[in-house]
Amino acid sequence: MDVILTGTGSPLPSADRAGPSTLVKASTTNILVDAGRGVVMRMMAIGVRPDDLDGVIITHMHSDHVCALNDVITTHWVRTRERKPLRIWGPVGTARLVERTLLMLEDDIGYRTDHHEPLIDGPRLEVTELDPGASFAINDVRVTTAETAHAPVHPTIGFRLEHDGSVAALVGDTLPCDGVDQLAANADVYVQTVLRRDVVELLPGEMAQDILEYHSSVVDAAQTAARVGAKRLAMTHMVPAPAPEQYPEWVARAAEHFDGEIIIGDDLTTITV
Repeated sequence: MDVILTGTGSPLPSADRAGPSTLVKASTTNILVDAGRGVVMRMMAIGVRPDDLDGVIITHMHSDHVCALNDVITTHWVRTRERKPLRIWGPVGTARLVERTLLMLEDDIGYRTDHHEPLIDGPRLEVTELDPGASFAINDVRVTTAETAHAPVHPTIGFRLEHDGSVAALVGDTLPCDGVDQLAANADVYVQTVLRRDVVELLPGEMAQDILEYHSSVVDAAQTAARVGAKRLAMTHMVPAPAPEQYPEWVARAAEHFDGEIIIGDDLTTITV
């Protein structure tokens, strides 16, 4: 199973980092976790098209995690010749998000169906809303969910993906909590969005300080990884995004609390488990 960090950015625009997203490749199954800005371009860079997706799973409805869902939906639609729906799973509220996305695309869908004979109707979608604790399968990948802590954003869920004896935990934006511990327990890779608390505390402005209230720090993530016995910690959605020469400092901070492998992700970083 390959876990590919297709977008390691945050709400802050970056020339080098696409918005939050991760692609999991398990044999012939492709699963996209979240759909931040630029995700379709990053997918194309690794040879995976939206019409190759077997499912999209969403952690929560913060805009930076879903703003390119419309691109995924549209590109899947116009490239899919067989009547294969795009399957989307996410917390309660996902159906409303998709419904409103289709409303936003309504004019475009009309233009394309009027002009292109093969497009006989609009995007074909299957949306499933999940309560925390739900489990389901995407082909031969077993997916388990748990509630995460990102208040006031609610509901938020994280995912544990299991395939052929390998386990990847992708938990999204969250503070340390029981749900994260459940998902990441003994995982081959635990992917966590992180911030540098010591740096953010120096930033001016109330909004900058607010983000400390609902994101894991590098230290939090490392302590979680150690506590639950994860084999690898992959840090993504880093705030503020470090330059490559700063990576060793981020890794060293995590290594004070976790003695497993620590990965700091550029876009398209691939972790094989």
